[in-house]
Amino acid sequence: MQKMAELLGLRDECGEGTSGAPAPAGSCLADNRLNLDVYPDGCRRFLQLFKERRGEVVQVEFLRLSGNDCLLDTTLGSLPHLKHLKSLVLKGGHARDEFGSYQHGSLTSLPPDFGNLTCLTHLDLSFNRLSTLPSCILQLPSLRVLLVSHNSLVTLPEDFGCLSKLTFFSAMKNQLKDLPRSIGKLSMLQDLDLSENALELLPEEVGNLHNCTELDLSGNRLLSIPDSLANLKSLRRLHLHSNLLVTVPASLASLPNLSRLDLQNNCLRAIPAEIQALPFVHVRGNPLGETEPSPQAGNCKASAAVVIHSCISSGSFTVTSEGCKVVLACGIHFYFPPGAASDSLQIYFRSLAPDPQWVKLRHHDVLLSRVLELQPHGVQFQQEVQIWMPYISPQTPHQHEVVVRTFSGQSWSDLRTRTKQKRKSKKCVAHCCVLHFSWFLVVSRLVQNECRVPAEGTLLFSSVDPNIKVIFPPGVTKEPRSVKLQVLPVSAEEIEEITSNAGCRASPLLCLSQDSTVDFLKPVRIQLPLPPGVTGLNLDRSRLHILHGDLEGQTWNDITSEVVLEFTHLYAVFEVTHFSWYWLWYTTKTYIGGIAKKVYERLRLYQVNFIALQRKKDPEQVLLQCVPKHKVDPVLKKLQDRYRGPEPSDMVEMFEGEQFFAAFERGISIDMDHPDCVDGRLSFIFYSHLKNMKEIYVTSPVDRKCQAVKGQVSFYRGAVPDSIPEDASRRRKGPDSLWLATLPIKLPQLKPRWDENPGPLYGFSFPPLNLGNAETGYLTQANLLSIARRVGADWQSIGLNLGLTYKQIERIGYNNREDLNKQILDMLFSWAQQNSEDPDCVNKLITAMKESGRQDIADEVEAIIELGRQKYNESIRRVGLEQESSTEDSAIAMM
Repeated sequence: MQKMAELLGLRDECGEGTSGAPAPAGSCLADNRLNLDVYPDGCRRFLQLFKERRGEVVQVEFLRLSGNDCLLDTTLGSLPHLKHLKSLVLKGGHARDEFGSYQHGSLTSLPPDFGNLTCLTHLDLSFNRLSTLPSCILQLPSLRVLLVSHNSLVTLPEDFGCLSKLTFFSAMKNQLKDLPRSIGKLSMLQDLDLSENALELLPEEVGNLHNCTELDLSGNRLLSIPDSLANLKSLRRLHLHSNLLVTVPASLASLPNLSRLDLQNNCLRAIPAEIQALPFVHVRGNPLGETEPSPQAGNCKASAAVVIHSCISSGSFTVTSEGCKVVLACGIHFYFPPGAASDSLQIYFRSLAPDPQWVKLRHHDVLLSRVLELQPHGVQFQQEVQIWMPYISPQTPHQHEVVVRTFSGQSWSDLRTRTKQKRKSKKCVAHCCVLHFSWFLVVSRLVQNECRVPAEGTLLFSSVDPNIKVIFPPGVTKEPRSVKLQVLPVSAEEIEEITSNAGCRASPLLCLSQDSTVDFLKPVRIQLPLPPGVTGLNLDRSRLHILHGDLEGQTWNDITSEVVLEFTHLYAVFEVTHFSWYWLWYTTKTYIGGIAKKVYERLRLYQVNFIALQRKKDPEQVLLQCVPKHKVDPVLKKLQDRYRGPEPSDMVEMFEGEQFFAAFERGISIDMDHPDCVDGRLSFIFYSHLKNMKEIYVTSPVDRKCQAVKGQVSFYRGAVPDSIPEDASRRRKGPDSLWLATLPIKLPQLKPRWDENPGPLYGFSFPPLNLGNAETGYLTQANLLSIARRVGADWQSIGLNLGLTYKQIERIGYNNREDLNKQILDMLFSWAQQNSEDPDCVNKLITAMKESGRQDIADEVEAIIELGRQKYNESIRRVGLEQESSTEDSAIAMM
């Protein structure tokens, strides 16, 4: 928009206002310009001027009105009278919704006589609700610049090409599915932006745009592009990234003025050699060199094929120099290109639960996956290995971006990441490329914009809020340094709810950081938008405060008196020499630092509820979960057919990565050998986008043959995360502050159970069983008994998923037709006896439980195996048999 205004000599000249009183309508009329989009009642002012000073208004050449103004429709009827009008801006996006997103304007059409504006050369209708392009626009003979981005256009008129003088057209962020063939008649068009639409095909006539210098088709659904694009001899920049292209014509390499060709994030498996030779072509994010063999199950030996790995949480596979694809059961994919490994290499993988002791999240980060460990650590591949990791979609995508984070042995760093949502399953996948293996996880962080600051200076702005800018003047540094910018929008509703003060307003939070410890040589100029509802015309400077926060958000200092503040209608501008958090507040409060600290702390808190449910078929099986408030109802609805229990707890607040415990009380207990059991309590770590759920088996020392047991489960706070504010940490100490919630648990009166009999189990007598092996962990006969008593009526589906035939299931059911417990034991131990020599039998059991809808038992088996593996490793270390290795050393150092 600014670029086009400069081309046409249309420079905004909004006067600065400093008084609190609104300016009269007549003062808005400056020469031949009317800039009324900065006023909440701009359309009312226009109508007043049109009524009182019509002779002057009809001479206006440059007019700006807000598309969010409620009187816009009334005002449109007067616009055709402005016969001298050259530039008209009716742009929306001047207001924000409760989530901080820009609200589209109300404009859906234009009056028919709008085409009488014969002098109009510049028209901006962006951020509105147009579903079709008004036909009157095609009657504007002088139109040179047309912007209709961020609307809902599905198609363009067939005679769109009649706008013969058009030099710039932007329709980005619409829903265009095709283009009219007449678009080729726009012979004077220089810039065409059709990015982020739904285009699947381009007409050959696009090749007739001989004066086009920049063509942006990114973010569409194009499978191919026409050869006629090679006729665009004036083209300098061609953006085709984020499409579905499988091929591109080699003739693009012949374009004489082309200086940038962006083909990233497509489906290109091969690129013509002529294009590959271009120094300015960008092709990252394409499956170059990949093939599409049909997936086939098999062993873990891989050679240029697809390997589907049945292991759930850990395992290994072999990669040869021929390369391969590997698909893990947990949804993680790998692609090893040919030559990535020079020799045959054994790859080990583990899926780990995140531990806040070593998984360090930054402020406002959200964890979206478990931790993936890949070994051997540090081995350098000859070519980049591609990894696809599934993750849970974040709740605030417009404020955050998803990245894969990796551990180097000393610290975590973010990888360049591409994300996509699978069409059929709707699952989200994060893609990255690496040259060595380590630990990996997926996080959502605040959107990060960065640049390299040279001695000549530069400009950096936020993609979340383009109104936020950082200007580095020449001479600001001797040596180039990297600078990062992050923005956290805060709505007026959030500020009011937290402060209980409707008069408090705040701009978006700005965080600046750099890779140098030295302050800048010259002041850096920062532009922040004024808080919502505040403009340069109604600004009371005594109420405006610039706050500076340390990187941990522990302290917020008012630096208003230490900087020179400049104001325009919409922005505040000030200068600093060092980087941290900056926050612009508008309030009558004098001491604002404490209020800002409270708000900042609350922005990092999640409101949650606890649920405790018992399985209807087996009340001794208890599901515990900590659920964010907005997810409680969907979670309960999903579980109501199989579980029953009390209403969720009252709402409490928790930080991302905070530990809490569940303790069963008043006659109910859990197995003290449970892997997550600490001093008789079940340990949890709260992550807002992970399940925070455990399903366990409870018992009671009370004799339940005579009576039921009415107990309870209580939730308590655990270790305080290192990164939370000091005040919040202080409030979480002391015996009275640890308790969070208590929910009732009732175990009904029961008859004696088969598992209480110390002798042969109802006539079954099996030799000792140990499934698995010592190194990976055993499942013992006692473990199988514990599993058996939790199976219940699901035993038949579990047996079928374990590989038993229908005939075997029927025979087991008939032989033990009067006793469900015998049916379960017969099925489970019969399978175990037949598969005891199979090294993969434990993984098969886990898979069968998941396929039968018994994730609780699958999790329990995985936990037992992990505990056994840890005990085995500890015993090896105790007797001094463990072999020293760099890999294990690095793992121990990290933990």
